[in-house]
Amino acid sequence: MRVALVGSPLDLERLRPKLDESIDVVGEFATMAEARNADVHVDGYLVAPERHTGDEELGEPLTPRELEVLEQLAAGLSNKAIAGRLGISDQTVKFHVASITGKLGVTNRTEAVRRALRLGLIAL
Repeated sequence: MRVALVGSPLDLERLRPKLDESIDVVGEFATMAEARNADVHVDGYLVAPERHTGDEELGEPLTPRELEVLEQLAAGLSNKAIAGRLGISDQTVKFHVASITGKLGVTNRTEAVRRALRLGLIAL
């Protein structure tokens, strides 16, 4: 798989040793905007999680089910689609989304995905 790495030099340095041999890194960029504007053909972008500072840690960790819901949010799915994939009700998904946003300290699902990416909880 051909990927472009995105992140600060220090974050990318920490990420590189964790990459599988099947991943072909075709470029490294500081921002997603730079990566998208680059003249490289990739199958995807791999965003390096930022180093954590003490105030970025979660007070309460996400449950395995919340992580599953968060991954579906990152894929852009609606609550109804997430419910169908996970075999749960729309209301249960709504409950999980509220719990996720509360634990991550954000106000909406987009911010939740962005923060989860920064914290390394999920990858795109």
